Amino acid sequence: MTNRVVEEPEKKPMITRLQKLRTSAAKERFDALLVSHPENRRYLSGFTGSSGWLLVSKQKAILATDFRYVEQAKGESPDFEIVQTKGELHDWLPGLISDSGWNRLGFEANCISYDSHHKLTEAIETKHVHLELIPTTGLVEELRAIKEPGELDSITRAVALADAALEQAKAIIRPGITEKEAAWEIEKFLRQEGSEGIAFEVIVASGPNSALPHARPAERTIQSGEPVLIDMGARFNGYCSDLSRTLFFGQTDNTLRRIYDIVLRAQTAAIEGVEAGMDAAQADRLARRTIEQAGYGDAFGHGLGHGVGLAVHESPRLGFNSSDSLADGMVFTIEPGIYLVGQGGIRIEDMVVLENGKARVLTKAKKDLSF
Repeated sequence: MTNRVVEEPEKKPMITRLQKLRTSAAKERFDALLVSHPENRRYLSGFTGSSGWLLVSKQKAILATDFRYVEQAKGESPDFEIVQTKGELHDWLPGLISDSGWNRLGFEANCISYDSHHKLTEAIETKHVHLELIPTTGLVEELRAIKEPGELDSITRAVALADAALEQAKAIIRPGITEKEAAWEIEKFLRQEGSEGIAFEVIVASGPNSALPHARPAERTIQSGEPVLIDMGARFNGYCSDLSRTLFFGQTDNTLRRIYDIVLRAQTAAIEGVEAGMDAAQADRLARRTIEQAGYGDAFGHGLGHGVGLAVHESPRLGFNSSDSLADGMVFTIEPGIYLVGQGGIRIEDMVVLENGKARVLTKAKKDLSF
């Protein structure tokens, strides 16, 4: 008779995430954590509604939401106890936790306003609930920074949608069309092809407008002989992508074409040199060094990149003053740029995932110089 090895069933992602959070919260000596950040709430519970709170302790996982979302929450978050709320946070939270035995409640300090905190503190004192509010940051965000296989699959699908949208844009955008019209064509294509809306407002910036890193599409007509900076992102299963390309119509200023080559070299150096275990500031330096040596250091005013997941900007943050450390499983952008006020700007942005210590590029869009 042979011995059969019975494999443990794979735990559901939400259960695993809650276990990791509980471990982190225990180190901070919280009895429970109040989660209010929308992406953190979705990451831990699967709940996609626009209003709700999580309360996570060693024994309990509660999702508190109002009448509009109770049935939705039951379907999306079966691992949570669903509690219906009335009024604002300070109206229902003290009563909900009065018999919990919790003495120290952590809360996401970067997501609760001063006014909400003040009202909650007053309500706790008025109702004689023995509870200390402990501000915290980054507990859930640190978990979200390392992507699971299912998350990476959704991100890859969102990246593919953006890649396809760029090819469509290259076929549609021509001199004479306005930036706003071009941005709408991109957004329309993304939605038609299955994107859950857009990850952020599409940027189409032409000529001198391209020197504004986060330009808003204007009524300006795109003209021949100038750069057109396109920055877009799709969303699939809640997960985002982020893609930037700078293209030219016809002959253009030799300076801008030379700058394009500098930015491309800087991006290539960063993609090839970034490694797991590296400080994010060191990764930023990989690209910044190339741009500085070319004499344009002052024209590269933003960081090298940022994490992408349920939010289009999340951990890690790759910048010259970042204290983050890079690890396998992280997904982030690599997007150096040079911006010359009054002339134009160049940015080239890809998304990568760290695997086996090195970066694997997720973005497939070509880096052609011209439309």
